[in-house]
Amino acid sequence: MASHDPGHPQVKTAEPVTDSHVESDHLQRGLSNRHIQLIAIGGAIGTGLFMGSGKTISLAGPSVVLVYGIIGFMLFFVMRAMGELLLSNLNYKSLRDAVSDILGPTAGFVCGWTYWFCWIVTGMADVVAITGYAQYWWPDIALWIPGALTILLLLGLNLVAVRLFGELEFWFAIIKLVAITALILVGGVMILTHFQSPDGNVAAVSNLINHGGFFPNGIAGFLAGFQIAIFAFVGVELAGTAAAETKDPEKNLPRAINSIPVRIVVFYILALAVIMMVTPWDKVHNDSSPFVQMFALAGLPAAAGIINFVVLTSAASSANSGIFSTSRMLFGLAREGQAPKRWGVLSSHHVPARGLFFSVACLVPSLLILYAGSSVIEAFTLITTVSSVLFMVVWSLILAAYLVYRRKFPERHKASSFKVPGGRFMCWVVLAFFAFMVVVLTFENDTRSALMVTPIWFVILFAGWYLTGGAKGAEKRATQ
Repeated sequence: MASHDPGHPQVKTAEPVTDSHVESDHLQRGLSNRHIQLIAIGGAIGTGLFMGSGKTISLAGPSVVLVYGIIGFMLFFVMRAMGELLLSNLNYKSLRDAVSDILGPTAGFVCGWTYWFCWIVTGMADVVAITGYAQYWWPDIALWIPGALTILLLLGLNLVAVRLFGELEFWFAIIKLVAITALILVGGVMILTHFQSPDGNVAAVSNLINHGGFFPNGIAGFLAGFQIAIFAFVGVELAGTAAAETKDPEKNLPRAINSIPVRIVVFYILALAVIMMVTPWDKVHNDSSPFVQMFALAGLPAAAGIINFVVLTSAASSANSGIFSTSRMLFGLAREGQAPKRWGVLSSHHVPARGLFFSVACLVPSLLILYAGSSVIEAFTLITTVSSVLFMVVWSLILAAYLVYRRKFPERHKASSFKVPGGRFMCWVVLAFFAFMVVVLTFENDTRSALMVTPIWFVILFAGWYLTGGAKGAEKRATQ
């Protein structure tokens, strides 16, 4: 069992809250094991798998399974580092708390606000996506109606209680699991029966190497696949964000984190491999979901509608998770004096309602983007690339915090029952991987432009930190 150190200087929270004792000013541990397990699954299966995988396949070919495998492998160590940090002191209510305590308030400020911004941008993209999916069934509906209804629904559901959030994510994740499992089973039958498509392609394992080899577009195509694939993993750290509201975190958090590799193998690698066995990679459309294409080949006329529903719920799940995460980040920032103090107050349902209202209000501009035309949508795609870059910054801060934690608190690490496999070495390997990903993002014009825009966010952050008095100002506000 991990040891606890209640005397750390920065984290100004009370002792861990138990089910039998919930104070009005503390987050409630209302998420059970099944909730945290499915939140972890939902976080590891992004909308990018359903809609973005066609583009990734067109770039990397069959080697796309290696792309997703490498990213999943690296992020597993990020999650293990986060898990060891959170369990080393149960006063840590989120990954931001650990970063703030170990690396200092400046790093906590950057981590918290950057994570908040990442999810706001992703949430705006999800609202736009949900509107597009709704038009499949109601093509004449006014664009702002499904977007506004989504925002209001997200607000209402998150205001009630954390348990309702857990229930929503549980069922959203179930829908994703059923869809992917169905694809693997249907595809498996097609491969075993040597199904032949109307254009003469025969479903077979050999399709993975018979159409230009495993790396048909060379190393350049393989590396290009990382640019899109990494965004599909955004949200994998959600289990850590929900740590403060998880029952028995010392048992449930490790279980959720340790199951991530299996989920990556089954839900990413196996699903995409089956798709490319049934339909050769060069026949997969890069502008539509390969899931729809494969179900259509199987003779399921309702495939488009079914997958449209699955992707809609996936986008709703992402937006719901984003609202949950951002409101909790604002709550933690407010408690440390790094955000308006009123955001650190909980409602009668133990929900940070004021921070929730602010985060939801930041989604409203997405309704204007719906009317802005294709050029703005292209710019919006650019912004989501910025979000991917900033998520890598947050993941890197987790690893940096772990490395410093090993040096500053060797007794905590020694007592931990959830040590990072490979320890410091693997942390440096993953940090080097993220640095290489930044280099890869310079290869294409759109991602290069996103990299050039990213520093603006940090200029804004450090300007805000400086103008509000930095660490001294935050400490003064926290004690007022």
